[in-house]
Amino acid sequence: MTEITIEPNQLLDGRYRIIERIADGGMATVYKATDERLERVVAIKVMHTQLAHGPQRDQFIERFHREARSAAAIANPHIVQVYDTGEWNELSFLVMEYVHGIDLRQEMNTHGTFDVRETLRIISQTLNGLASAHAAGVIHRDIKPENILLDDRGRVKITDFGLARAVSQATVSTTGMLLGTAAYLAPEIIENNDSTPQGDLYSVGIMAWEMLSGSVPFLSDNPVTMVFKHVHDDVPPLSSVCPGINPAISQFIARLTMRNLDDRPADASCALELLQMLQVKLGTTDWSYMRPASAALAPSASPSPAAPTPPVPPVDLASSAGPMMDQTRAFSPSQQKTASKQPMPNVPRLAGTNQTPIHAMPTRAMTPEGTVQGAGDSETRSLGAALEPVAPTTTVRSRKRPRTLVAAGIGLLIVALAAAGLGWWHFLGPGSYWPVPKPDDLACDADTSCPINDVDWPQYRRILNDAGMPYTVRQEYSDDVRTGKVVSTRPGFVGAKLSKRGETKMEIILSKGVRRVAIPTDIVNPETASGKDPIKTLRQAGFTNIVHNESKDEYSQDIPAGALQSITPKPGTRIRHDSKVTLVLSKGPMPVSMPDVIGKTQNEAQSAFNDAKLKVTYTEAFNDSVPAGSVVSASVRKGAQLHWGDSVEVVVSKGPETVTVPDVRRKSVDEARKILSDLGFDVRISAPLSDIDHTVRFQSIGAGQQVPVRDKNGNKTVITLTVI
Repeated sequence: MTEITIEPNQLLDGRYRIIERIADGGMATVYKATDERLERVVAIKVMHTQLAHGPQRDQFIERFHREARSAAAIANPHIVQVYDTGEWNELSFLVMEYVHGIDLRQEMNTHGTFDVRETLRIISQTLNGLASAHAAGVIHRDIKPENILLDDRGRVKITDFGLARAVSQATVSTTGMLLGTAAYLAPEIIENNDSTPQGDLYSVGIMAWEMLSGSVPFLSDNPVTMVFKHVHDDVPPLSSVCPGINPAISQFIARLTMRNLDDRPADASCALELLQMLQVKLGTTDWSYMRPASAALAPSASPSPAAPTPPVPPVDLASSAGPMMDQTRAFSPSQQKTASKQPMPNVPRLAGTNQTPIHAMPTRAMTPEGTVQGAGDSETRSLGAALEPVAPTTTVRSRKRPRTLVAAGIGLLIVALAAAGLGWWHFLGPGSYWPVPKPDDLACDADTSCPINDVDWPQYRRILNDAGMPYTVRQEYSDDVRTGKVVSTRPGFVGAKLSKRGETKMEIILSKGVRRVAIPTDIVNPETASGKDPIKTLRQAGFTNIVHNESKDEYSQDIPAGALQSITPKPGTRIRHDSKVTLVLSKGPMPVSMPDVIGKTQNEAQSAFNDAKLKVTYTEAFNDSVPAGSVVSASVRKGAQLHWGDSVEVVVSKGPETVTVPDVRRKSVDEARKILSDLGFDVRISAPLSDIDHTVRFQSIGAGQQVPVRDKNGNKTVITLTVI
C-alpha cells in the first residue's frame, strides 16, 4: 500500500498548516505545523498509512485516542499537552504542544554520562510529571530517554502516552506484542503482565542508572535475554560502576529498581519526596560528581577489564553452557612460574546477582627439579603428590623434566576445569537457584509456559517445604479464585528460577475471595465529603462497576449540582465490588428566564413565578399611570438568566395617590396656599375684584372631595382660590 505523504504548506482539517516533517516513529510521523485558528505553532502526529489500513487498524487508532485522553487528563508543565484529535484521508492524527529542543537520548549520545546535579534535575522533573499522571490514575508504561523531551531551557517534557492505561485497565499487551522498550521494562510487566505506577519508577531508575554510568545495567543483542535478566537478576548497585558516588544516591536508584515492586515507592509522588529528602543531604562535591572515564562498567554492561591471567568468563543464563574447555584456557609455562605469586583473578559476578565471586583454584609453580612449590587446598595437594617424581639421578632428572612439566600442566588444567565447572554449577548453573516446583493439582500443557494459579495452598506448601524453598505469603482479593487458594506467585511460572543468593524468597499470593464493599451511608448527604463527589467516593470504597448516565441526571432546586439524586442499591448495602451500582446525580437548579410581568396583575405575575420556580417579594407604591394591583417594576429585567430558587423583588401599584380636600375658605391667602401645597396640590390665586383683605372666599374644588394629587401624566392637580 502506497504511503500517503504530507507536503509542506498542506492544510489539515481546514486549520493546521504543515511547515515541515520533524520526526519519524514506529507508528507515526510528526510534523511541525501552524494552528491558523489560534495562531500558534503545534506538533502533529500522523499515523502511518500501513497501520491505518492494516489488520490492526482499530487497535492503533485506539492507541492514538488513548494517548490524547491520557495526556488531556493530566495538568502538569512536564507533560506534553495534547490539544486536538482528527482524521485526514483516513489517517488519524494528534495535535500536540510543540517542544523546541531535543530528546534525552540525543543528549545522552552527545554527553555520554551526566553529573549528579543534571541527572537528579531531570529525574526530579520526570517524577513530578509522573506524579500528576499517577494521581490521575494513568500509568505511562513506556518511560525511556526517547520519550523524555528537553526544551530550549532544559525543562523536561514527557511525551508519548500511547501505551498509557488507567490503573484499573493496565496490561502488558493489547495486540499480541510486548509493549515498551526491553532495556527499561520492569520485571512484573515482563513476567505477570502487571502494569503499575511502580513499573514507571523502575524505568526511571534504569534511566538514571544509565545517565550516571553511561550504559543501562543489562545489555544484550537479544531482547529476550535482556528481559530475562530484568526478571531474574537484581540491578547492580550504581556504586559498583561509579566509584566515589555518594552512597545515598546509589541507594535511592536501587530503591527505584528493586525487582519486587512492593520494595519500590508506591508511586511517583512518594519517589519524589524521597528524592527531595536526599537532595537536602548532598554536599557540593556530591552534586558535581561524574563517573571517571577510567571506571569499568559492571560485567553485564561491558567486558571485564584486562587482567594478567584471563578470568573464567560468566555464563549467559539465556543460553546453554558450552563445553567446559571453551570456558577456560590452559596456562603457559611462563604463567605457571608466576602463578604462586599471582593467583588466578576472581570470576566476575553475573550482573544483578548477589553471587559471591568464584575464585579460581590456586596454581602451584613447578620447580626445575619437577617438584611442586607452594601450599594449595587439599585437592591441589593430592594432585601435586601424585605428580611428584621419585628421587631420580641427575641424568634421569634432566631427561624426565619435560615429561614432568607436561604432567603438571595437565594436572593444573584439570584442577582449573574442575574449579570452573564447580563454580559455574554453584554460582550460575543449577546449583545457584531453586526451580519453581509444579503443584500437584495444576494441569500444564506441553511446550507452553505454565502459570501458577487457582491451586490448593496446603498441598503446595508441603511441596515447597519438601524442596527447601523459602517463601513469603500475603493475601489479595480475587474475583476468580476461591478463598484460601493460590491466586499467583512470584516467580509466576513452573520451572522459573529463584536465586539462592541474598534474601530472595518466592512470594505466594493467597485469595481472600471476592471483595465485598458497603455503599457509604453518608453518600446521600451533600454536606459530607462522601456526598460532594459520589462517584469518587464509590471508587475509593472499591466499587468497579459504577453506572452513571449523564443524560438521566435531573435538575433539583434543593440538591447541589454533582450531589446524589438517587442510588441503587440503597446506601449501607454490602455487595460484591463488581456489582452494578447505578447513580443519578443532580444537575442543580434548572436555568430559567425571567418572565415578563410588568403591567400584569399580581395574580398573573405570581403564576408566572410559580412556573419558573422563582422566589418573589412584593412591595406596594402609588402610581399615577398603572392601575392598582398591577406590577409596576421588578428587580430583574425580562429574559435575564436565572435558576430555580432565585429571588426577585416586585413593586405592585396602589393606584394614584388621593387626598381629601380641606376647607380653606375664610383663611388668609398665605395660610390656605400652604395647607394645599403641603398636600401636593398646585395652588393658584384669583382676585377678580381686587385683593382687599387677603381672605379666601371660594375654592375650585369643594371641601371634603377625594381627588388625586396628580393626573395620569404626573401633573399636580390644580386648586384655584378666589380672593375678594
